[in-house]
Amino acid sequence: MLAYIVRRMLYAIPILIGVNLLTFLLFFVVNTPDNMARMQLGMKHVTPEAIANWKRERGYDKPLLFNSAAPGVEKFSDTIFVEKSLALFAFEFGQADDGRDIAYDIKQRMLPSLALAVPVLLIGLLVNITFAMLVAVFRATYVDLWGVILCVILMSISSLFYIIGGQYLIGKVLQLVPISGYDGGIDAFKFVILPVIIGVIGGIGSGTRWYRTIFLEEIGKDYVRTAWAKGLTERKVLFKHVLKNAMIPILTGVVVVLPLLFMGSLVIESFFGIPGLGSYTIDAINSQDFAIVRAMVFLGSVLYIIGLILTDISYTLVDPRVRLA
Repeated sequence: MLAYIVRRMLYAIPILIGVNLLTFLLFFVVNTPDNMARMQLGMKHVTPEAIANWKRERGYDKPLLFNSAAPGVEKFSDTIFVEKSLALFAFEFGQADDGRDIAYDIKQRMLPSLALAVPVLLIGLLVNITFAMLVAVFRATYVDLWGVILCVILMSISSLFYIIGGQYLIGKVLQLVPISGYDGGIDAFKFVILPVIIGVIGGIGSGTRWYRTIFLEEIGKDYVRTAWAKGLTERKVLFKHVLKNAMIPILTGVVVVLPLLFMGSLVIESFFGIPGLGSYTIDAINSQDFAIVRAMVFLGSVLYIIGLILTDISYTLVDPRVRLA
Protein backbone atom coordinates (compact mmCIF):
# COMPACT_ATOMS: atom_id res chain seq x y z
CA MET A 1 0.00 0.00 0.00
CA LEU A 2 2.78 2.45 0.93
CA ALA A 3 4.70 1.64 -2.24
CA TYR A 4 1.56 2.27 -4.29
CA ILE A 5 1.05 5.70 -2.68
CA VAL A 6 4.71 6.66 -3.15
CA ARG A 7 4.56 5.62 -6.81
CA ARG A 8 1.47 7.75 -7.41
CA MET A 9 3.08 10.74 -5.69
CA LEU A 10 6.19 10.38 -7.85
CA TYR A 11 3.99 10.39 -10.94
CA ALA A 12 2.57 13.75 -9.81
CA ILE A 13 5.95 15.51 -9.60
CA PRO A 14 6.59 15.85 -13.36
CA ILE A 15 2.97 16.90 -13.86
CA LEU A 16 3.35 19.68 -11.32
CA ILE A 17 6.65 20.77 -12.86
CA GLY A 18 5.00 20.89 -16.27
CA VAL A 19 2.12 22.98 -14.92
CA ASN A 20 4.60 25.37 -13.32
CA LEU A 21 6.54 25.76 -16.56
CA LEU A 22 3.35 26.29 -18.55
CA THR A 23 2.18 28.89 -16.04
CA PHE A 24 5.54 30.66 -16.33
CA LEU A 25 5.33 30.70 -20.12
CA LEU A 26 1.80 32.08 -20.10
CA PHE A 27 2.41 34.80 -17.53
CA PHE A 28 5.94 35.92 -18.39
CA VAL A 29 6.73 34.90 -21.98
CA VAL A 30 3.41 35.13 -23.81
CA ASN A 31 2.17 37.94 -21.55
CA THR A 32 5.41 39.79 -20.84
CA PRO A 33 5.96 42.11 -17.85
CA ASP A 34 5.85 45.05 -20.28
CA ASN A 35 2.33 44.01 -21.33
CA MET A 36 1.31 43.64 -17.67
CA ALA A 37 2.56 47.16 -16.96
CA ARG A 38 0.68 48.63 -19.92
CA MET A 39 -2.55 46.90 -18.88
CA GLN A 40 -2.18 48.15 -15.31
CA LEU A 41 -1.17 51.70 -16.21
CA GLY A 42 -3.44 52.07 -19.21
CA MET A 43 -2.81 51.17 -22.81
CA LYS A 44 -2.60 54.79 -24.02
CA HIS A 45 0.07 57.39 -23.23
CA VAL A 46 2.26 55.12 -21.10
CA THR A 47 5.84 56.29 -20.96
CA PRO A 48 8.80 53.89 -20.89
CA GLU A 49 9.78 55.39 -17.53
CA ALA A 50 6.40 54.54 -16.03
CA ILE A 51 6.66 50.96 -17.31
CA ALA A 52 10.18 50.64 -15.90
CA ASN A 53 9.09 51.97 -12.49
CA TRP A 54 6.10 49.58 -12.39
CA LYS A 55 8.32 46.61 -13.20
CA ARG A 56 10.99 47.62 -10.67
CA GLU A 57 8.45 48.02 -7.84
CA ARG A 58 7.19 44.48 -8.40
CA GLY A 59 10.46 42.74 -9.22
CA TYR A 60 9.60 42.23 -12.88
CA ASP A 61 12.63 44.16 -14.11
CA LYS A 62 14.94 41.15 -13.81
CA PRO A 63 15.80 38.72 -16.65
CA LEU A 64 13.49 35.78 -17.15
CA LEU A 65 15.92 32.83 -16.88
CA PHE A 66 19.52 34.03 -16.86
CA ASN A 67 20.95 37.16 -15.27
CA SER A 68 24.32 37.77 -16.92
CA ALA A 69 25.00 40.84 -14.78
CA ALA A 70 24.74 38.97 -11.47
CA PRO A 71 27.72 37.21 -9.83
CA GLY A 72 28.10 33.43 -9.39
CA VAL A 73 24.99 31.41 -8.63
CA GLU A 74 22.85 34.55 -8.69
CA LYS A 75 23.07 34.42 -12.48
CA PHE A 76 20.34 31.77 -12.20
CA SER A 77 18.73 32.61 -8.84
CA ASP A 78 18.32 36.37 -9.36
CA THR A 79 15.74 35.88 -12.12
CA ILE A 80 11.99 36.14 -12.53
CA PHE A 81 11.70 32.37 -12.97
CA VAL A 82 13.24 31.58 -9.56
CA GLU A 83 11.64 34.42 -7.61
CA LYS A 84 8.17 34.40 -9.15
CA SER A 85 7.66 30.89 -10.52
CA LEU A 86 9.96 28.42 -8.77
CA ALA A 87 9.14 30.00 -5.40
CA LEU A 88 5.56 28.77 -5.81
CA PHE A 89 6.75 25.23 -4.99
CA ALA A 90 7.54 26.53 -1.48
CA PHE A 91 4.09 28.20 -1.43
CA GLU A 92 5.72 31.61 -1.40
CA PHE A 93 3.09 33.50 -3.35
CA GLY A 94 4.61 36.92 -2.77
CA GLN A 95 2.61 40.13 -2.84
CA ALA A 96 -0.28 41.31 -4.97
CA ASP A 97 0.16 44.29 -7.24
CA ASP A 98 -1.39 46.52 -4.56
CA GLY A 99 1.04 45.27 -1.90
CA ARG A 100 -1.18 42.76 -0.07
CA ASP A 101 0.30 39.45 1.09
CA ILE A 102 -1.28 36.75 -1.09
CA ALA A 103 -0.65 33.88 1.35
CA TYR A 104 -2.41 35.82 4.13
CA ASP A 105 -5.38 36.55 1.87
CA ILE A 106 -5.67 32.88 0.95
CA LYS A 107 -5.71 31.82 4.62
CA GLN A 108 -8.37 34.40 5.44
CA ARG A 109 -10.61 33.54 2.50
CA MET A 110 -10.30 29.75 2.71
CA LEU A 111 -12.82 29.34 5.56
CA PRO A 112 -15.68 31.24 3.84
CA SER A 113 -15.14 29.10 0.75
CA LEU A 114 -15.27 25.92 2.83
CA ALA A 115 -18.36 27.15 4.72
CA LEU A 116 -20.15 27.28 1.37
CA ALA A 117 -18.59 24.40 -0.57
CA VAL A 118 -18.63 21.62 2.07
CA PRO A 119 -22.41 21.75 2.73
CA VAL A 120 -23.08 21.93 -1.01
CA LEU A 121 -20.95 18.82 -1.55
CA LEU A 122 -22.36 16.74 1.33
CA ILE A 123 -26.02 17.70 0.95
CA GLY A 124 -25.83 17.52 -2.83
CA LEU A 125 -24.25 14.07 -2.67
CA LEU A 126 -26.98 12.80 -0.34
CA VAL A 127 -29.80 14.29 -2.42
CA ASN A 128 -28.40 13.15 -5.77
CA ILE A 129 -27.70 9.58 -4.68
CA THR A 130 -31.11 9.28 -2.99
CA PHE A 131 -32.96 10.65 -6.03
CA ALA A 132 -30.91 8.49 -8.41
CA MET A 133 -31.56 5.40 -6.32
CA LEU A 134 -35.28 6.20 -6.35
CA VAL A 135 -35.53 6.45 -10.13
CA ALA A 136 -33.35 3.33 -10.46
CA VAL A 137 -35.75 1.36 -8.26
CA PHE A 138 -38.68 2.43 -10.44
CA ARG A 139 -36.74 2.04 -13.70
CA ALA A 140 -38.76 1.87 -16.92
CA THR A 141 -41.81 3.37 -15.16
CA TYR A 142 -43.39 6.81 -15.14
CA VAL A 143 -41.37 7.68 -12.03
CA ASP A 144 -38.17 7.04 -13.97
CA LEU A 145 -39.44 8.89 -17.05
CA TRP A 146 -40.54 12.03 -15.21
CA GLY A 147 -37.46 11.90 -13.04
CA VAL A 148 -35.24 12.04 -16.12
CA ILE A 149 -37.37 14.82 -17.63
CA LEU A 150 -37.04 16.82 -14.40
CA CYS A 151 -33.26 16.31 -14.44
CA VAL A 152 -33.02 17.53 -18.04
CA ILE A 153 -35.09 20.61 -17.18
CA LEU A 154 -32.88 21.40 -14.17
CA MET A 155 -29.76 20.93 -16.30
CA SER A 156 -31.12 23.23 -19.01
CA ILE A 157 -31.66 26.18 -16.65
CA SER A 158 -28.70 28.48 -16.16
CA SER A 159 -27.21 28.73 -12.68
CA LEU A 160 -27.65 32.50 -12.92
CA PHE A 161 -31.42 31.96 -12.99
CA TYR A 162 -31.29 30.09 -9.68
CA ILE A 163 -29.04 32.76 -8.14
CA ILE A 164 -31.02 35.80 -9.27
CA GLY A 165 -34.38 34.10 -8.68
CA GLY A 166 -33.36 32.94 -5.20
CA GLN A 167 -32.05 36.37 -4.25
CA TYR A 168 -35.24 38.05 -5.44
CA LEU A 169 -37.78 35.59 -4.02
CA ILE A 170 -36.20 34.48 -0.75
CA GLY A 171 -33.97 37.46 -0.04
CA LYS A 172 -36.01 40.45 -1.29
CA VAL A 173 -39.66 39.37 -1.37
CA LEU A 174 -39.80 37.00 1.61
CA GLN A 175 -36.81 38.62 3.37
CA LEU A 176 -35.87 35.35 5.05
CA VAL A 177 -32.11 35.69 4.60
CA PRO A 178 -29.70 38.45 3.50
CA ILE A 179 -29.22 38.80 -0.24
CA SER A 180 -25.45 39.11 0.03
CA GLY A 181 -22.62 39.54 2.50
CA TYR A 182 -20.85 37.36 5.04
CA ASP A 183 -20.10 37.29 8.74
CA GLY A 184 -17.94 34.98 10.84
CA GLY A 185 -18.99 32.53 13.54
CA ILE A 186 -22.54 31.30 13.93
CA ASP A 187 -23.87 34.29 11.99
CA ALA A 188 -22.34 32.84 8.83
CA PHE A 189 -25.26 30.39 8.67
CA LYS A 190 -27.80 33.00 7.57
CA PHE A 191 -25.47 34.19 4.81
CA VAL A 192 -24.59 30.78 3.34
CA ILE A 193 -27.92 28.95 3.61
CA LEU A 194 -29.34 30.47 0.42
CA PRO A 195 -26.14 29.90 -1.64
CA VAL A 196 -26.03 26.31 -0.35
CA ILE A 197 -29.64 25.66 -1.39
CA ILE A 198 -29.01 27.16 -4.82
CA GLY A 199 -25.79 25.18 -5.23
CA VAL A 200 -27.57 21.92 -4.36
CA ILE A 201 -30.53 22.60 -6.65
CA GLY A 202 -28.24 23.61 -9.50
CA GLY A 203 -26.40 20.28 -9.30
CA ILE A 204 -29.37 17.93 -8.93
CA GLY A 205 -29.97 17.49 -12.65
CA SER A 206 -26.48 16.47 -13.75
CA GLY A 207 -25.65 14.66 -10.50
CA THR A 208 -28.79 12.52 -10.48
CA ARG A 209 -28.42 11.52 -14.12
CA TRP A 210 -24.80 10.55 -13.52
CA TYR A 211 -25.57 8.37 -10.49
CA ARG A 212 -28.66 6.92 -12.16
CA THR A 213 -26.50 5.73 -15.06
CA ILE A 214 -24.07 4.11 -12.62
CA PHE A 215 -26.82 2.35 -10.68
CA LEU A 216 -28.60 1.08 -13.79
CA GLU A 217 -25.32 -0.30 -15.13
CA GLU A 218 -24.74 -2.19 -11.90
CA ILE A 219 -28.34 -3.45 -11.72
CA GLY A 220 -27.95 -5.06 -15.14
CA LYS A 221 -24.99 -7.20 -14.08
CA ASP A 222 -25.11 -10.92 -13.34
CA TYR A 223 -24.40 -10.71 -9.61
CA VAL A 224 -27.53 -8.58 -9.10
CA ARG A 225 -29.72 -11.05 -10.97
CA THR A 226 -28.18 -13.83 -8.87
CA ALA A 227 -29.00 -11.91 -5.67
CA TRP A 228 -32.60 -11.49 -6.77
CA ALA A 229 -32.78 -15.17 -7.70
CA LYS A 230 -31.75 -16.02 -4.15
CA GLY A 231 -34.78 -14.11 -2.86
CA LEU A 232 -33.08 -10.98 -1.51
CA THR A 233 -35.27 -7.91 -1.15
CA GLU A 234 -34.98 -4.91 -3.47
CA ARG A 235 -33.65 -2.72 -0.67
CA LYS A 236 -30.96 -5.19 0.34
CA VAL A 237 -29.83 -5.71 -3.25
CA LEU A 238 -29.61 -1.99 -3.94
CA PHE A 239 -27.92 -0.86 -0.73
CA LYS A 240 -25.79 -3.90 0.07
CA HIS A 241 -24.65 -4.84 -3.45
CA VAL A 242 -25.38 -2.15 -6.04
CA LEU A 243 -24.36 0.86 -3.98
CA LYS A 244 -21.22 -0.86 -2.71
CA ASN A 245 -20.03 -1.85 -6.18
CA ALA A 246 -20.86 1.58 -7.58
CA MET A 247 -18.46 3.28 -5.15
CA ILE A 248 -15.49 3.45 -7.55
CA PRO A 249 -17.16 5.73 -10.13
CA ILE A 250 -18.80 7.69 -7.30
CA LEU A 251 -15.43 8.22 -5.64
CA THR A 252 -14.03 9.40 -8.96
CA GLY A 253 -16.34 12.39 -8.91
CA VAL A 254 -16.30 13.06 -5.16
CA VAL A 255 -12.65 12.75 -4.15
CA VAL A 256 -11.36 14.83 -7.07
CA VAL A 257 -13.71 17.63 -6.04
CA LEU A 258 -12.56 17.66 -2.40
CA PRO A 259 -9.36 19.70 -2.88
CA LEU A 260 -11.15 22.06 -5.24
CA LEU A 261 -13.48 22.97 -2.37
CA PHE A 262 -10.72 25.25 -1.14
CA MET A 263 -10.87 27.21 -4.39
CA GLY A 264 -14.47 28.17 -3.83
CA SER A 265 -17.25 28.82 -6.32
CA LEU A 266 -16.41 31.65 -8.71
CA VAL A 267 -19.99 32.55 -9.65
CA ILE A 268 -21.88 32.00 -6.39
CA GLU A 269 -19.31 33.76 -4.21
CA SER A 270 -19.24 36.75 -6.53
CA PHE A 271 -23.02 37.14 -6.68
CA PHE A 272 -23.54 36.67 -2.94
CA GLY A 273 -20.58 38.78 -1.86
CA ILE A 274 -18.91 35.93 0.05
CA PRO A 275 -15.22 36.77 0.62
CA GLY A 276 -13.90 33.37 -0.46
CA LEU A 277 -11.21 32.28 -2.86
CA GLY A 278 -13.62 32.20 -5.78
CA SER A 279 -14.51 35.87 -5.51
CA TYR A 280 -10.83 36.57 -4.74
CA THR A 281 -9.88 35.10 -8.12
CA ILE A 282 -12.65 36.94 -9.98
CA ASP A 283 -11.65 40.25 -8.39
CA ALA A 284 -8.01 39.63 -9.35
CA ILE A 285 -9.00 38.94 -12.96
CA ASN A 286 -11.14 42.07 -13.11
CA SER A 287 -8.35 44.21 -11.65
CA GLN A 288 -5.74 42.44 -13.83
CA ASP A 289 -3.70 41.50 -10.74
CA PHE A 290 -1.52 38.88 -12.39
CA ALA A 291 0.33 37.97 -9.18
CA ILE A 292 -2.90 36.73 -7.56
CA VAL A 293 -4.12 35.00 -10.73
CA ARG A 294 -0.78 33.23 -11.12
CA ALA A 295 -0.84 32.07 -7.50
CA MET A 296 -4.43 30.80 -7.74
CA VAL A 297 -3.72 28.93 -10.99
CA PHE A 298 -0.75 27.15 -9.39
CA LEU A 299 -2.64 26.44 -6.15
CA GLY A 300 -5.56 25.02 -8.12
CA SER A 301 -3.19 22.73 -10.02
CA VAL A 302 -1.62 21.47 -6.79
CA LEU A 303 -5.00 20.79 -5.22
CA TYR A 304 -6.25 18.99 -8.33
CA ILE A 305 -3.19 16.72 -8.36
CA ILE A 306 -3.75 16.00 -4.66
CA GLY A 307 -7.33 15.08 -5.55
CA LEU A 308 -6.12 12.61 -8.17
CA ILE A 309 -3.78 10.99 -5.64
CA LEU A 310 -6.60 10.76 -3.08
CA THR A 311 -8.78 9.19 -5.76
CA ASP A 312 -6.17 6.50 -6.45
CA ILE A 313 -5.82 5.80 -2.72
CA SER A 314 -9.60 5.55 -2.28
CA TYR A 315 -9.71 3.06 -5.16
CA THR A 316 -7.39 0.74 -3.26
CA LEU A 317 -9.68 0.89 -0.22
CA VAL A 318 -12.78 0.03 -2.25
CA ASP A 319 -11.13 -2.45 -4.63
CA PRO A 320 -7.73 -3.86 -3.53
CA ARG A 321 -7.16 -5.22 -7.05
CA VAL A 322 -6.34 -1.67 -8.16
CA ARG A 323 -3.01 -1.88 -6.28
CA LEU A 324 -1.77 -4.35 -8.83
CA ALA A 325 -2.27 -1.90 -11.68
